[in-house]
Amino acid sequence: MTVIGCKEVMQELSNFLDGDIDESLKTDLRSHLTRCQHCQVVIDTTRKTIELYCDGELFPLPTPVRDRLHEVLRRKCQSKS
Repeated sequence: MTVIGCKEVMQELSNFLDGDIDESLKTDLRSHLTRCQHCQVVIDTTRKTIELYCDGELFPLPTPVRDRLHEVLRRKCQSKS
């Protein structure tokens, strides 16, 4: 088993999540993830983001939330002018 660091985990993030990685490297990555909470959070968050994006289901915003969002965006655009 090779000891790898956070940099290597981030370089292999996409391959790891896609399952496009050899077993030896996968074992090394998993070993690192058991010791590194930061990388575990990045992996979990990225995986969840992909799942949500691929789900493609649209969720309508409640009217009050949508109105507040539009107002904030209007103010931001006006302040940049």
